[in-house]
Amino acid sequence: MLEAHIVKRRRDFTVDVHVELEPGRCFALFGASGSGKSTVLSCIAGIEQPDDGFVRWDGVSFYPPPLPLHLRRAGYLTQDPYLFPHLTVEQNIAFGLSSARSAAESEWLARLRDSLGLGDIWTAPAAQISGGQARRAGVARMLARRPPLVLLDEPFNGLDRQLVRELLDALVAWRREIGFSMIVVDHESEILERLCSRVAVMARGRIVQEGSWTAVRAAPVDGLLDSLLRPL
Repeated sequence: MLEAHIVKRRRDFTVDVHVELEPGRCFALFGASGSGKSTVLSCIAGIEQPDDGFVRWDGVSFYPPPLPLHLRRAGYLTQDPYLFPHLTVEQNIAFGLSSARSAAESEWLARLRDSLGLGDIWTAPAAQISGGQARRAGVARMLARRPPLVLLDEPFNGLDRQLVRELLDALVAWRREIGFSMIVVDHESEILERLCSRVAVMARGRIVQEGSWTAVRAAPVDGLLDSLLRPL
C-alpha cells in the first residue's frame, strides 16, 4: 500500500496532498496546469524531495530519509522517456536488469518488444528512432522490472491519437497481468478515465474533490472536469 503526505513549497503556493493507494488500485490526478500534480508524482518517485511529510510503500520508507532511486520499486514515466542515445533500444529497455538475465527475464523482454511493436528497431541506437518509437521504448523500459507501483506524468502528450490508443490498451493489458498500482497525471480527462476509475481533482496544491468520475462530474469544482475534453 502507498501512503504519502507530500508537502512541497513553491513560489505561489504550497503543495499539501495526502495519498493512499491500495495494492492493485489506480487513481488519476486531474487539474489545471500548474496545480501541483506533477510535483506530487515527482516527490513519490524521488526526483524531487518533499519539504515535509512522508512517502511509504509496502512498509518501506521512500522519504524520510530519501531512499535512492534504484531502490524504489516504482516505474516513473514522463513525456520524455530519457533514453540513452548511445545505447540500443534493447539496451535501454534492459537497463537496470542483471547482465546475466534469466530465461524468464529474457522471455518478458521479448513479450514487451513484440507487444509494443519494437522488433524492427530493437538493435537500433536510441538516437536514430522516432519520437513515437521512443515513447514505446519508454513504456517497455518502465515495465521491464515489473514494478508494483507505476507513476505516469503526461507520457502521451504530443502523440498522435492512434498511438495514444495503442499505448493505453497496452498499459491496461499489462496492468491486468502484473497487477501494479498506478497514479496517472494528464491534462485530458478522457485519457485518465480510460486508465482509472477514480479521480482526485487538484487546485493550487490541494485535492479539492475526489471520487468516481460519475460522482465528480455530477458536481465539478470550477468546471475543471469540463476542460480539455476531446474524444480519443
